Amino acid sequence: MPNTPSAPHTTPSHTSEGYHRALNKRQIQMISIGGAIGTGLFLGAGGLLQAVGPSLALVYLVCGVFCFLMLRALGELVMYRPTSGSFVSYTLEFLGPKASYIAGAMSFFNWAMTGIVDITAVALYMHFWGTFAHMPQWVFAMMALLLITGMNLIGVKWFGEMEFWFSLIKIVALVLFLVIGSAILGLRMPIDHHETGLNLITQHGGLFPHGVLPALALTQGVIFAYSGIEMIGTAAGECQDVRSILPAAINNVMWRIAIFYVGTVTLLVLLLPWSAYQAGTSPFVTFFSHLGISGVDSIMNIVVLTAALSSLNSGLYSTGRVLRALALNGSAPRYLTHMSKQSVPSAAILTTVGIYLIGVFLNYLLPAQIFEIVLNLASLGIISTWCFILLSQIKLRQAIKAGRIAPTGFAMPGAPFTSWATILFFCSVIVLMAFDYPTGSFSVACIPILAIILFIGWKIFSHKPLPLVPPTQFSITLTDDLPDTPDSVNKLD
Repeated sequence: MPNTPSAPHTTPSHTSEGYHRALNKRQIQMISIGGAIGTGLFLGAGGLLQAVGPSLALVYLVCGVFCFLMLRALGELVMYRPTSGSFVSYTLEFLGPKASYIAGAMSFFNWAMTGIVDITAVALYMHFWGTFAHMPQWVFAMMALLLITGMNLIGVKWFGEMEFWFSLIKIVALVLFLVIGSAILGLRMPIDHHETGLNLITQHGGLFPHGVLPALALTQGVIFAYSGIEMIGTAAGECQDVRSILPAAINNVMWRIAIFYVGTVTLLVLLLPWSAYQAGTSPFVTFFSHLGISGVDSIMNIVVLTAALSSLNSGLYSTGRVLRALALNGSAPRYLTHMSKQSVPSAAILTTVGIYLIGVFLNYLLPAQIFEIVLNLASLGIISTWCFILLSQIKLRQAIKAGRIAPTGFAMPGAPFTSWATILFFCSVIVLMAFDYPTGSFSVACIPILAIILFIGWKIFSHKPLPLVPPTQFSITLTDDLPDTPDSVNKLD
C-alpha cells in the first residue's frame, strides 16, 4: 500500500476539503444578513451611545463603507476560487505561508475572543429577568456554550437552518423596532415624559457631546459590531451554487448596513436622550422598557438573546473551518484536520470550545469587566483578518492584470485605490484604540505579546501542507491502512 494519499478530488456534493455542499440560497442569504447583525449592535451599541452620543451614527456610516469595500474584495476572491478555507487559503496562495499562518492565527484569536464576548452577552441578557438575577453569570455562559457546540457538531445543513431562523428573528425584531420607532417619531409622541425628535440631540450636547476624539477612539467598538460579515466567504465554500448566489448576497449588505446600523442608531437617539442608554443593557430593551407596555421589553430581550446565540453559532462555525485550514497548511496541530462522519471539522470545533471555556472562567472571575476587555482584544483580530483579505485581493488583481488569472466577473470597485484606502483606514483604527484608556490602550499594548506568540508558533510548526484525501467511500477505506505519519492526512471518518 503506497504511503501517499490520493490527489484532492471534488464531488458534486463535497468540496475539495471534504465539506458537504449543503447550504442553499435561502440559508446563504440569511447568513450574510446574520453576520452583519450581531452582539456588537444588540448589546455593544448601548455602551457606545453612552460614551459618544449621537455621533455614533456617523461612525457607523464611515466604518460601514470601508467594511463593505472589504467584503467586495472578499467577494472577488471567492468568485475566483470558492473554498471553506476562505481568506487563509487565499493568503497562502497570494501572500505566502507566513502571511497565511498569521492571518489564520489572528482570525482564530478574533473568533475566540468574540465567542467569549457572545457567551458573556448571553449571561448578561439572562440577568435582565429578576428570576435569574442571583444566578452566577458563568452558569449561563456554560449553558450557551453547550447548546451552540451541539448545533455545530450535527452537520452544516442543520447549522445553516438554525442560523436562518436566528437571523430571521433578528431581522423581524429590527424591522419591528424601525416601524414602531418611526411611527412614534412621526407622530411626535412623547416617551417617558421626553419629547422625541432632533431636540434630543440639540438639547443634550449636540452631535459630539464629549468631543470628536472620544468618537474616533471608539471606532474599534463599531468595527467589532461589523465583525462576522466576512463569514459569508467561509460559508460560500459549502454553498450549492456560489457563483449565482454570492454577488447578490454581498451587494445587499450595503443597504443592510445603512438601514440596520446607521438608521437604527439614528432612530435610537431621536427617541430617547442618548444618556438613557448604558453599557451592559441592550439599547432596544432600554427603548421598549421606556414605552411602559408590559412584557414588550422581555420579548425584546429574548430577541437580543437570540442574536447573541446566533453570533456564537456562526463564530464557532467559522473558527472551526479556519483552524482546520491552518492545520491542512501545516501551521497548526495535525489532529485539527479530523472530520466527523457528518463532514464537520469536529476536532477544530471542540478545540475552539476549549478556548471558550476560558471565557466561562473569566465570567466567574471578572463578570463586570469581561465584555469590554475581550471586545477590544477581538478588534485586533478582526482588523488584521480584513487587512489580509484586502492584500490578497490586491495580489489577485495584479495577477488578473498580468493575464495569469481570468477576470472573476465580480471586481472590487475602484481597486486598487479603494483597497489601499481601506487598509489605511483599518490601520488608523488601531492607532485610535491607543487613545481609549484604559481598555483600548492595554489592547494595543498587547500587540508585541501577540507578535511573540506568533513567532514562537511559526518556529514550532512545519508549515508543510498536508495532502487531502478525496471525499469518497473508497478513499476513506484506503486511509484505514495509512500509517500515522505527517505525510498522511487524518481519516475523514
